[in-house]
Amino acid sequence: MSLNLERLRVLDAVAATGSVAGAAAALHVTTSAVSQQLARLERETGQELTERHGRVLRLTPAGALLAGHAAELLAHAERVEASLAEHRGAVAGPLRVAAFATAARGLLPPVLRELRGRHPALEPALAEMEPHEALPLLRRGELDVAVVQDWAADPLAVGDGLARRDLLDDRFDVAVPAEHWAAARADIAVAELAGEAWIGWSRGQICHDWLLGTLRGIGAEPRVAHTASEHSTQLALVAAGLGIAVLPRLGCDVVPPGVRLVPIAPAAVRRVFAVWRATTSSRPAIRAALTALEQAAAQLRAAEGRAEATRGRATAAGLDAA
Repeated sequence: MSLNLERLRVLDAVAATGSVAGAAAALHVTTSAVSQQLARLERETGQELTERHGRVLRLTPAGALLAGHAAELLAHAERVEASLAEHRGAVAGPLRVAAFATAARGLLPPVLRELRGRHPALEPALAEMEPHEALPLLRRGELDVAVVQDWAADPLAVGDGLARRDLLDDRFDVAVPAEHWAAARADIAVAELAGEAWIGWSRGQICHDWLLGTLRGIGAEPRVAHTASEHSTQLALVAAGLGIAVLPRLGCDVVPPGVRLVPIAPAAVRRVFAVWRATTSSRPAIRAALTALEQAAAQLRAAEGRAEATRGRATAAGLDAA
């Protein structure tokens, strides 16, 4: 019996998604192509691998057994491919990267510029998506690297088979109108603002959940007047005096007139890190991407340190003047 890797990949996708349609979407092929590959695999093994229960397609015991081995074989094949790429030493070919919105705006542009300039044969492509969208695609091999975020109190479950590298800690500030009573503060606790009208993120975004959870954790029911996914939209609403917002410093480098950013105390910090399949760690393209990400993150950390020093001097000068 000879097993075809591509057909095993189809079975693995069916096992992961639970349906022919899901496997077809994951593999970017038609449902007919998936069904044909499954039928050929059944002929090669001489066993039924799937069975229908109404409209639901399930793996038979033989199918589940083979699907488990398929995942192992595909991972081994990926390690072999990575080893060959490492031996060749060329940083080339497609590199599919995903990042959540603020990282896509505030971190990835210099990374992609560096990769394009240093490795002309590399073909990096960025897709903006939230961590809960990126991780399943990464595990299925549809992405190569994902830049994700979490909070120390609510860690992201990365799971087995994925490696991670910390990039930076991203602090949050409160954005208030310039005439707001908190605009002159050196820092402020979220609890002091509990009764304010908030401008929040769209439902389902990590920062939306953090804001609601933080306020409810101190016994306050959030009064969210407006929601927007884009920081620029949130800042425009703040500038118009329609509410206040909490915003990460990453990707928030342009603040419109009439808005003040006040640091949160104690500091509200999210962790930003890169994840990739451990089986691809030796690929030169993965190494190049991680190096570029670390360099860009180091530059952001240095810029943040300079900004903190400037804020500290401004605060000291204000206290002296008072």
